[in-house]
Amino acid sequence: MSEGFIDELHNALGKGAVLSGSDIDARYHHDIGGNPAPKPRAVVRPRTTEDVSVLLRLCHREGVPVTTQGGMTGLVRATLPNADEIVLSMERMNNVEEVDVSAGVAIAQAGTPLQKLQERVEQDGLMFPLDLGARGSCTIGGNISTNAGGNRVIRYGMTRDLILGLEVVTADGTVLRGLRKYIKNNTGIDLKQLFIGSEGILGVVTRAALRVFPAPAERQVALCALPSFGQVMAFLKLAQQRLGGELTAFEAMWNAYYRQTVERVKGVAGPLPTNHPFYVLLEASGSDAERIHADLEQLLETAMGDDLILDATLSTSNASAAAIWRIRDSSVELGRSFPFAARMGFDISVAIDRMEEYADTLDARVKAIDPQAFTIVMGHVGDGNLHPSVYHEHTPDKHDEFEKLVYDLTGEFGGSISAEHGIGISRRPYLKMSRTEEEIETMRALKRALDPKNILNPGRIFTV
Repeated sequence: MSEGFIDELHNALGKGAVLSGSDIDARYHHDIGGNPAPKPRAVVRPRTTEDVSVLLRLCHREGVPVTTQGGMTGLVRATLPNADEIVLSMERMNNVEEVDVSAGVAIAQAGTPLQKLQERVEQDGLMFPLDLGARGSCTIGGNISTNAGGNRVIRYGMTRDLILGLEVVTADGTVLRGLRKYIKNNTGIDLKQLFIGSEGILGVVTRAALRVFPAPAERQVALCALPSFGQVMAFLKLAQQRLGGELTAFEAMWNAYYRQTVERVKGVAGPLPTNHPFYVLLEASGSDAERIHADLEQLLETAMGDDLILDATLSTSNASAAAIWRIRDSSVELGRSFPFAARMGFDISVAIDRMEEYADTLDARVKAIDPQAFTIVMGHVGDGNLHPSVYHEHTPDKHDEFEKLVYDLTGEFGGSISAEHGIGISRRPYLKMSRTEEEIETMRALKRALDPKNILNPGRIFTV
């Protein structure tokens, strides 16, 4: 980097766009997990796509690495900068620019918080279905970069399924203006797919055309207690048969998760006793309120009669539905109730019919390393995604051993080491558990083609 490069950025991007030295707040080099990183050379906060283009063109000229940041809610160290990097913060590109009701499309800048988009489209009677616990702070660009999943994948799919078009700035400052608002577009290679889930290593997403849907007139939430995981799978099958497209979420919690959350997280109340082996949060939604309520009540009656569920409670208001969802959304708060050095959260996919075996095997192997350690498991069972956590207060020095254990076991079960959170830096050594060498080399080839100087989020996912 040439002398005076930071001054050149100040001059090119205008007052307030570039932070350096003591003006760089700690939030730009700490993530949601509290992980620290070196202070970056500078923080650049563009307001427009053209600003992003200018920044990347200058950084490409000088070979200066850039890491892009959204809401900093990621869990794989993908957005923590290295000391020699410049942070590209999307925090000032946070507007919902358009809501096209007739086309079912919203145009949003990449720094827009997910909840802000959800609330904006609700004003027009619409819904953006992507939803996750970090909705208040995670951003649309971050969701796109990791192909976020969340709570309603069983009905609406991953983020990838909700993107119609993207505007992207490549490493040399070229702007790809692919912000199209229609579903059908068979005009060659679908370039937007290169940037969804690629964690910012191929280009910087600046704006997105997103699919939005009519908001359901009714949303019913049930919390059920079940005696075994076999009944959980049978209940899922029954719910899919009876509710069809009305089924929007099917979340499973092992006893330890439900019990510990109710006992340890302030503000969480458990409407069912804490002694049942499994719990399922089920959501049904649709346009006909009476039918939704009747269908869900009939489903619960049938499941109870078939001995699939032991107990159940049904939401009676938006507040009671939110209270049930609060249990499921409290995984971060639960983790923080344990000592920092002794908690580890994971995000894996495995075949649904092997989930119980995976969880039991994991717990046994964890205890073989440390008899006082334990696991807590929950997840989006309807789409094959588990979130196991390992707690090992008495053996904080065993962190790396426990991490390797989880990913090795995931490989043994033929699963994915990342269902929705990405690879970043922390999971990079384990990418080979879920991708072949040929696949990884193809990814490298794409990286070399689009970012030949390796300046965009270098070292994330893989090394070049």
